[in-house]
Amino acid sequence: MNRTRLRSAAVLVLLPALALTACGSGTTPGTPAGAQASPAPTDDPVAAVRTVDSVAALLPADVRESGTLRIGSSVGFPPGAYYPDGPGKAPAGQDIDIADAVAKVLGVKLDRQDASFETILPALGSGKYDVGTGNFGVTTQRLKTVDFVTYINDGQGFAVKKGSTTLKKKVTDLTELCGLTIGTGAGTTFETTLAAQKGVCAKAGKKPYEVKVYSENGATLTALQQGRIDVIMSTINGLRYQAAQPAARTTFLGEYHRLDVGFAFRKGSPLTKAFRAAVNELIKDGTYARILAKWGTGASAIDASRINPPEHR
Repeated sequence: MNRTRLRSAAVLVLLPALALTACGSGTTPGTPAGAQASPAPTDDPVAAVRTVDSVAALLPADVRESGTLRIGSSVGFPPGAYYPDGPGKAPAGQDIDIADAVAKVLGVKLDRQDASFETILPALGSGKYDVGTGNFGVTTQRLKTVDFVTYINDGQGFAVKKGSTTLKKKVTDLTELCGLTIGTGAGTTFETTLAAQKGVCAKAGKKPYEVKVYSENGATLTALQQGRIDVIMSTINGLRYQAAQPAARTTFLGEYHRLDVGFAFRKGSPLTKAFRAAVNELIKDGTYARILAKWGTGASAIDASRINPPEHR
């Protein structure tokens, strides 16, 4: 994915495309004047997290010695990860809190490096990052080259411009999109799904749908509001969060396909067992639930973290 990820905190950039690249300053290209940054909740469930020695012991010796992990982080939209105070300031969001909490359980510091969504997974293989975050959905294709440690269940959904009569109900079959123009993010599970199913309309005797891919969230939303696309396909949590913001003027059409979301690692990474144990420790002590409550994503909670679960069908 999920997705997305744009580095802007404007309310109108609440749509997570899982492919975030550009950097903004309070508003993004195409954001109407007057749109303000979405403030971050003030509670801090991560503050009380302490190192758990038995979990930290699962880290490789060289990591324990260095005390630092390099994390490639795609930052751009709430509730996952965004800049409430603008680029150059501290990021906030569900993914930020969970990663920070995991690091505290493991007794390590995170060297967080901003990166565009589509560059992170390849960079894991080259050794540039030890771990990646960006609402990465666990898919069969990605499991061939990347290891995952899950921390939430999100997935794919659709949104339209508020008041639109093009689609009035939840999308359950892509043939319902035939003849429409769909906007989504580059390098995402959404783009992959739409490309893989591009023949469904012809088989149904209908006009094909068209897909327009954007590297910036702001551009995708602007295209929707200006009528250049009819519908956006992106993450469930991001679309739901976006629709709750009056300035966004969008309507969430519900879930299409659920996906586990996880920390990403190079194939065969020795870090996965430690990360899984850390996430499970946070679930057990209640920190995990408090983080999700803070960001309004409790419906996406998991009971236990897993390494490389199969893709949801």
